[in-house]
Amino acid sequence: MLEALLFHARAIHKQGRVDDGTNHADFTAQEHAHHHSLEPSVLSLDHQGRHINLIDPPGLPDFFGRTQLVMPAVEGALLLINAARGIESVTQRAFELARQQGKSVMIVINQIDTNPSQLEPLLTEIQEQFGHGCLPLNLPSADGQAVVDCYLQPDFETPTLFADATRCQEALVDVVVEQDEALMNLYLEQDETLTPQQLHAPLEKALRQGELVPVCFTSVERDQGIDLLLDALAQVMPSPLEANPPEFLNGFGEEAQPVVITPDADAHLLAHLFRIVIDPYAGRLGLFRIYQGKVRKGQKLFLGSQRKAVKITHLLKLQGRKQLDIQEGVAGDICAVAKIEGLEVGAILHDNHEEDNFHLPDPELPQPLFALAVQPKRRGDEQKLAEVLNKLVSEDPSLQITHAGSENETVLQGLGEMHLQIALEKAQQVFNLELETHKPSLAYRETITLEAEARYRHKKQTGGAGQFGEVALAISPLEREEGFEFVSEVVGGAIPAPFIPAVKKGVIEAMNEGVLAGYPMQDIRVVLLDGKHHPVDSKEIAFVMAGKKAFIEAAKQAEPALLEPLVKLEVLVPQEKIGDISGDLTSRRGMICGTEVRPNQLVAVLAEAPLAALDDYATRIKGMTAGKGQLSMTFSRYELVPPAELRRLMLCEQMDEDPDEAQDEAAGGFNRASGR
Repeated sequence: MLEALLFHARAIHKQGRVDDGTNHADFTAQEHAHHHSLEPSVLSLDHQGRHINLIDPPGLPDFFGRTQLVMPAVEGALLLINAARGIESVTQRAFELARQQGKSVMIVINQIDTNPSQLEPLLTEIQEQFGHGCLPLNLPSADGQAVVDCYLQPDFETPTLFADATRCQEALVDVVVEQDEALMNLYLEQDETLTPQQLHAPLEKALRQGELVPVCFTSVERDQGIDLLLDALAQVMPSPLEANPPEFLNGFGEEAQPVVITPDADAHLLAHLFRIVIDPYAGRLGLFRIYQGKVRKGQKLFLGSQRKAVKITHLLKLQGRKQLDIQEGVAGDICAVAKIEGLEVGAILHDNHEEDNFHLPDPELPQPLFALAVQPKRRGDEQKLAEVLNKLVSEDPSLQITHAGSENETVLQGLGEMHLQIALEKAQQVFNLELETHKPSLAYRETITLEAEARYRHKKQTGGAGQFGEVALAISPLEREEGFEFVSEVVGGAIPAPFIPAVKKGVIEAMNEGVLAGYPMQDIRVVLLDGKHHPVDSKEIAFVMAGKKAFIEAAKQAEPALLEPLVKLEVLVPQEKIGDISGDLTSRRGMICGTEVRPNQLVAVLAEAPLAALDDYATRIKGMTAGKGQLSMTFSRYELVPPAELRRLMLCEQMDEDPDEAQDEAAGGFNRASGR
């Protein structure tokens, strides 16, 4: 689709293809090898006097985090639906993401020539799923040879495959005029025909408010509807002057205040870094969207809260693989800077220290569900391992690195098997680091199930000044996924105010280490009740240790329990395999939540299940469905591990450490292990 748009706008001389590696958006060696978009790419075109920036993110669910990172840089989202496959889960997620960020949405139904009889039911399904404001701007012709305009330059003569151009235009105008009372009077009372130019302002308002989602029909293979889609992008989708303004904040936490941003080239510069690309030879390339002001080559700017200015020696405009030198970028432009240290996703480029604390809200990236423990294959590459992993995460923050101290493991976490595979390939092919991998320990958590109190005195005398700190605290369980809460009820200066953060620090250290099986703890409220201090010997470290030990003692009394991650699953399978898949999920402690009928005799089985029971489940689904099944998973929540499963986990852990003791534990020692 992107190739067709670029070609019709004369931005490229020849239309490329994904399957032969000539696609202008997919230009990396990995993308050529996998025949998929793996990295967001930036291109642009000019049409009807409009300069249109396009960002093409990967469409695979494993890379949805990359889509989330680039969404703030655009005014609108163009959601592509394959007419043969129908609405996919990643399309639903992209629609919800665009809505959350206040972006205008347009839906494009492509490959309309593959199954014309299903186009009307598909449009009905889109309206049921995304709202009845999803209205067609055009329709396929009855003979399948063209796409008929219903709005910008309506063609009321050509027969359409379903509905008709007149009714489509009326439905669009009905939604739009509701945004403008004067126009509504003209339209309803005087029966006046309104032009797209008259309707433009209220149409943009309807787009901004999410009350209108234009739908276009295309066939890239038959070259149908592409010019009409270009017209719609230029005339219907919002410009920076018409879109919802970005939600900039000044300050952090409770002190953060909204900031009004205007796309004014003469105002102070505000530009948001939304993507980092690291080349082993050229260094860091930072892609940014200018929201306000302008950037000039050679200008000195500030990066985030850094006090020292950086000089823009390389200012670039990207066109796929090409990096074009430019002298200036203005509000609305997407540009890139190179060879500047400290570039990070989310940083703000600005030209005045008054904007040091300006920022956009951090994206809520998906919880990584897949993990591999990694280590360098070659001896001596240990330092390089940390450097390369940090580069991978800088480019794609939806990857995470954790270090399991007890297992001495470095763990790379991602959103799916392919997400991790691509990261490992990049480490080898781009950064020349070969890695060995194995299955890591699962990301369990710990919590408590009862209330408890404890007091601990830390006292240490070494001949000179000693250490003294005493802490009394109470702990209680919170609702699941509420995290951690720390409250001080100390009165009378029993613990001086400067030492209370030290107590909290000690509590957090203890929670990170766990008390049951070494996993981090969550969903706990800690109330600091009382304590004692010494005018000479009390130090921060003393209250850190006292807080830590008091928490550990209280937690052991509060019946600690193990939590396991649960995931939401969507398993897309042929209809005849529903029973097999449902039975298999149930045997894995899964719960079937429902089913949804999809095109081409496919059904989506919706379920929840423990991640521990789904090892290599995507491969199993492929095997059960002769390669036709598809699996997507997203993190749901943490829940208590059932007693039988906890006994099995404890037994397995002790079998690794001491087989004889494990047999005794299995016979009746479980209560001691779980603190019951």
